Amino acid sequence: MSNDPVLIAYGVKRSRTAKRNIWKRIGCAYPHDTGAGLTVLLDVLPLDGRIILLEPDTADDRRLIAEAKRFKSPQQAKGGAV
Repeated sequence: MSNDPVLIAYGVKRSRTAKRNIWKRIGCAYPHDTGAGLTVLLDVLPLDGRIILLEPDTADDRRLIAEAKRFKSPQQAKGGAV
């Protein structure tokens, strides 16, 4: 399996209060090891069963890096041991 996904899997939740829908990355898809097709790896399953597959882009990468920084402990953010 290639290291880079060819598609990113998203779940979309309709927001009752916000004007925009909430997009959440839930997994990714890689070329299948033995021929045509894709291997889809999901971290979670959306309750409504709807999964949207889109090609990765730089905006997605920036958002994921920003989210990862939010969840690091103060010691990890400074480069300390966990």
